[in-house]
Amino acid sequence: MEQQKEPTPRQRELTELLARYAAAYYEQDAPLVSDQEYDALYDELAALERASGVSLPGSPVRRVGGAPQGGFLPHTHLARLWSMDKVRTAGGLREWAARARRLAADLGEPQFALEYKFDGLTVNLTYEGGRLVTGATRGNGVTGETITAQVRTIRSLPERIPFTGRMEVQGECIMRLSVLEAFNRTADEPLKNARNAAAGALRNLDPAVTAARRLDCFCYNVGYIEDRRFADQREMLAFLEENGFPVSPFVRYCTSEEELLLGIAEVERTRGALDFLIDGMVVKVTSFAMREALGETEKFPRWAVAYKFPAEETTAVVEDVTWEVGRTGKLTPLAHLSPVELCGATIRRATLNNYDDILRKRVGLGSRVFIRRSNDVIPEILGSVPDDAPRAPVEKPARCPRCGAHVEQRGAHLFCTNSLSCRPQIVGRIAHYASRDAMDIESLSGRTAEQLVDAFGISTIPELYGLTAERLVPLERFGPKKAQNLIDALEKSKRRPLSAFLFALGIPNVGVKTARDLARRFGTLAAVRAAGREELLAIDDVGDIVADSILDFFGDPSISAQVDALLAHGVDPQPEAAAGADSPLAGRTVVVTGTLSSMGRREAEALIERLGGRAAGSVSKKTDYVLAGESAGSKLDRARALGIPVLDEAAFYKLIGEENG
Repeated sequence: MEQQKEPTPRQRELTELLARYAAAYYEQDAPLVSDQEYDALYDELAALERASGVSLPGSPVRRVGGAPQGGFLPHTHLARLWSMDKVRTAGGLREWAARARRLAADLGEPQFALEYKFDGLTVNLTYEGGRLVTGATRGNGVTGETITAQVRTIRSLPERIPFTGRMEVQGECIMRLSVLEAFNRTADEPLKNARNAAAGALRNLDPAVTAARRLDCFCYNVGYIEDRRFADQREMLAFLEENGFPVSPFVRYCTSEEELLLGIAEVERTRGALDFLIDGMVVKVTSFAMREALGETEKFPRWAVAYKFPAEETTAVVEDVTWEVGRTGKLTPLAHLSPVELCGATIRRATLNNYDDILRKRVGLGSRVFIRRSNDVIPEILGSVPDDAPRAPVEKPARCPRCGAHVEQRGAHLFCTNSLSCRPQIVGRIAHYASRDAMDIESLSGRTAEQLVDAFGISTIPELYGLTAERLVPLERFGPKKAQNLIDALEKSKRRPLSAFLFALGIPNVGVKTARDLARRFGTLAAVRAAGREELLAIDDVGDIVADSILDFFGDPSISAQVDALLAHGVDPQPEAAAGADSPLAGRTVVVTGTLSSMGRREAEALIERLGGRAAGSVSKKTDYVLAGESAGSKLDRARALGIPVLDEAAFYKLIGEENG
C-alpha cells in the first residue's frame, strides 16, 4: 500500500506565515512585509507543493486553482440577495427615512448605519464546518453562478473561520486602483476600469487569470446563518470581523438624516483619495427587528437605500443623429458620437429624448456635448459645450425613417402614423406580446418575430395563432422540432393569467404591476374593458394619465377588433380573484420556498396572485403561509421559528379547493 504523502515542515511554516501576512495586510491594514517579499515566499511554497504533491488546507497556492473550468454551474442561494433602491438627493433620502419611521413607528426611533457603496461585483460566500465551501455570483438574487475556484484566489477572504455553523456572507469584490495601475504597466492589453476588471476576473473560467488581478473583497452582510441571530448591524459586523472577514473601513452610525447627509458629503469630497471605486453610500436601518417590520418589496428591502453620487461625465462630438422606431411608433433620436472612454467602456452612442430635447440642449451635427453614463445604461446627452458651433442642425423628420409614412407630433414626441405595416412597430409588438412577463411564448424572440413578419407578412398579433408547423419548417434556423415547439407555446399561451394578457397588449403606461392590479380588481377581461374612469381611479397608483390610457386603448375600434380576434382564436385569459373576493388567499401573504413537484415557483406565485394573495420573497411576522417544497432552507426555518403555518403541496391545494395539483 502506497504511503500517504505528507507536507514538509517548511510547507507548514510557509502556509502559516503567509496566512498571518495576508491577515495583517487585508484585515488590519498594517502590512508586515513588502509585496516583493510576500511573492518570494509564495513562489517558494508553490515549488514545495509541486515537489511534494500535497498542500495544506488554506494554502494560498491552492486558492489559485488548477486548469480552466468547462463552465459555471448554477448555485441556488440559501437566502435571497436583494437589489437596492436608490436616491440621488437630500430630499429623496429624507423621504425614505420618513417612510421608514412611519412604517415602523411602533418600534421606536430608528438608527442608521452609513457605509461605502463599493463599485465592484457582489459575491455570496457559503461556509460550513468553519470552511469556505462555495463562492457564487449574485445572479438574479435567487440563483447565481458558482465561482468557488475564482473566489479562493482572493487572499483577503478567509478559507477557515471560527464559526462552524452553516452561513452565507455577502461581499463586494473590487480591484484596488493601485493594483490596476501596476497591472496595466506590464499588461499586453491594459484594463480600462477597476470594476470591469474585477467582474471580468471573477467570471473568467481560468482561476489563474483571476489570481493575477489580485482582487480584494469587503464583506457587509450575513444573509443566512444557523443557530445565531443578530440584534443589529453593529453586532453583525463585529461577528464578521471576529471571524476574519474584511469589512468596510468606513461605517458611521447616525441618529438623524442630517448626520447621514454630513457623512455623505464628507465622503463625496474625499472619495478621490480612496484606493478603490465607490459610486455612492448605503444607508441601513441598524435594528434587525425594525428591518423585519419594514420588510421588502418585490425588488428592494425597505430598510436600506443607496445614495448615488452624481454620474461621471465627459464630452464627445456628435457625428450623426438617427431615429429609432419603437413598438408604439414613437421616434427616438440616437446620437452617434466620436468614441470616448467613460466608466470603463467605449461610448459611441447616446440618447436624446425627443426633437424638443435636441433644440433645448442645442445639439447639432459636429457639436461637442457633455455626456453622462449612469448605471451602465446607454449614456444621455446633457447639453452642448458653450460657444461650440455645430456644422449643421439636426433635421426634424417629416417621414418615418423605416417605412416612409408621415410623422405626427403628439405632445413632445414624434410618432409614425403607419401602425399597421411599419416593420419595427410590428416586430416590437410581437416581441413584447411574447415576452416572459407577458404571454411567455418560448422561441418567439425579436429575431424570430422579424422572420415571421418578413416571411408571412404578419402585421397583427392575432395572425400568430393562424400559423402552422408546416409553414414554419422551411424558415431559416427552423426545423420540425423548433416549429412544433413554437406552435405548442402559442397554444399554451391561450390560457395565461389575465394580468399577463393585459401587460402583453401593450397598453400605454401599464406595466406589470398595474396589469396585476387591474386583473385583481376586476377579475375578468370583460370587466376591465367595461370599466369606467371612476372605477379605474379607485385603484391604488392609477392616476388620471393611466386611467385615460386604458380608456383610450380599449375605446379604439381597431384595437378592440384585434382583442376580439384574439378571443376568437381561443385566447382565454384566466380570471383572477378580485380584491375582496371570497378566496382562502384573499389578502394573505404567502412565501414559496424549495422545489415544488407540480409547478415551478413562478407558476405558484402567479396562482397565489390570481387567488387574491400576495406572493412575497421573504418570511416575516406579516407572512400568513409558507408553501414549502423539497430542499426548503432558511425560509422554512424562519417560518417555524415565527410560528407561521407551513403548507406542503397537498395542504396548499386543499386550502385553495383543488385536491390535486
